Amino acid sequence: QVQLVESGGGLVQAGGSLRLPCELFGRTFSNYGMGWFRQAPGDEREFVATISPNGDSTFYADSMKGRFTISRDNAKTTMYLQMNSLKPEDTAVYYCAAKFGMVSSSGDGFAYWGQGTQVTVSS
Repeated sequence: QVQLVESGGGLVQAGGSLRLPCELFGRTFSNYGMGWFRQAPGDEREFVATISPNGDSTFYADSMKGRFTISRDNAKTTMYLQMNSLKPEDTAVYYCAAKFGMVSSSGDGFAYWGQGTQVTVSS
C-alpha cells in the first residue's frame, strides 16, 4: 500500500521560513518523481515544484522560484520543501505527490497523494 506522509506545517509570520518533509511508504522511493502542490481556500490546486527520481532535475512554479527549494534524500525516502520569505498568499494546504519515473514542468501525472499539511502565514 502506498502512503505519503507530510509534516512540518504550521503558523509562521510573513518573512519566515518552514521546511516540509514528505515520506513515501510502500514503493521504492528512488524510482519515483516527487512533487509539491498547494490549495488555498476557494482556489484550485496549484503546482509548486517537482523533482526527478535521482534529484538531478527540479521544476518550479514561477511564483515560487527563488523562495522555495525542493530536495530529496533517497536514503531516507524523504522529500523536502524549504520555504523562505513566506508571504500571506502562501497560506494553503500543501500536498506531496509521487509518480513513477520522470517529472516535468507541468506537474502532470501524479498518481499518489498525501493528506496535506496546513501552512498559515500571518501578516
